Amino acid sequence: MKLQGRSISRGIASGKALISQHKISFLGGVDPLTGIIVDQSVDICGESIVNRVLIFPGGKGSTVGSYVIYQLKQHGKAPAAMVTRSAGTIVAAGAIIAEIPVVDSLERDPIEGDVITNGMEVLVNGDEGYIEVR
Repeated sequence: MKLQGRSISRGIASGKALISQHKISFLGGVDPLTGIIVDQSVDICGESIVNRVLIFPGGKGSTVGSYVIYQLKQHGKAPAAMVTRSAGTIVAAGAIIAEIPVVDSLERDPIEGDVITNGMEVLVNGDEGYIEVR
């Protein structure tokens, strides 16, 4: 299934979906050395985002979160790609400097419903602004 959206950060990557119902604060919410979600208020706390397609509503918190996304990439602990309802400046800036593909504003909500479930293989095409569920 192919879903059209909006390209935020260029690149093409794929991986297993990791879906959160909650916005994520990368500063303090994600360990940049391990890629583990450590914010206990997030439903995927304890999960690794490493090489996953992280699907979540968007970012929240400090703009320093952009640099945490960059740190994740530098430590080899970043998600393969990200898909959001609305990327916002924190996620967009971090993904662009870290060269992580991001697509948002999909034609169908990737978080609610049964479009995508955890563990499904998802291709994110940040060049053309779509995702493909395999």
